[in-house]
Amino acid sequence: MVYLSSAQYFLIGLNFMHVFGSDCGPAEYKKSDGQCCPMCGRGLVVRRDCTIESSTSCIPCIRGTFMNEANGLTKCFPCSPCDTGQGLFTQTECKPTSNTVCDVLDGFYCRSYSSNSKCSFAVEHTHCSAGQSTKSPGTKTTDTMCEDCQHGFYSQHDVNCTAWTDCAAMGHVKTKDGNSSEDVICNKVPPRSHVTIIAPILLLGLTVTVLFCFYLARAKCKKELHVISESGNSRKCAW
Repeated sequence: MVYLSSAQYFLIGLNFMHVFGSDCGPAEYKKSDGQCCPMCGRGLVVRRDCTIESSTSCIPCIRGTFMNEANGLTKCFPCSPCDTGQGLFTQTECKPTSNTVCDVLDGFYCRSYSSNSKCSFAVEHTHCSAGQSTKSPGTKTTDTMCEDCQHGFYSQHDVNCTAWTDCAAMGHVKTKDGNSSEDVICNKVPPRSHVTIIAPILLLGLTVTVLFCFYLARAKCKKELHVISESGNSRKCAW
């Protein structure tokens, strides 16, 4: 029989507590039987647990998987996809030691975040309607904000509100009122026809001619009456 000293028993006890103790160290993981084993590093997972005689055996993560921390796991995490159908694109490819980094596509904003505060789902920015303008453009984290055009302004392309055209300032006449999505309609003043211009002139000329003829006839009549009156006869003009 082999007899051990108290010091040797103490060292064996410490080793037993280290291997099968209830608490493992910060760089160790606990097996199902309670034994503490050294963890595998980033990019690696456990192939075979440690034993009394050997340390933990680790293997690297295969393509499409990753492990970003020291661990005692037997499987790597699957890389996250960046689905363009969800408004995302791949900013940084997945590596054995880090997950894929996704970013939001232009024209989209994030609507849902994962546990690590990364965007997991994005939707397209709102397009303002006709009759509205863009109050603030959308970003990767916020949607577009729209506002209605004020009275006297219109917008057909949902970007900026434009003032209605001033027909009078252009020498035109307004033929249709505007609204929030359509401008007023202006038309040129139609030119006056020659008949419209000449008719008043002809009428004026005819009137003057008639009056002048009436004047001449009356003057002639008075002259004749004067001659007749001197001969002793009496006569009057017809007008």
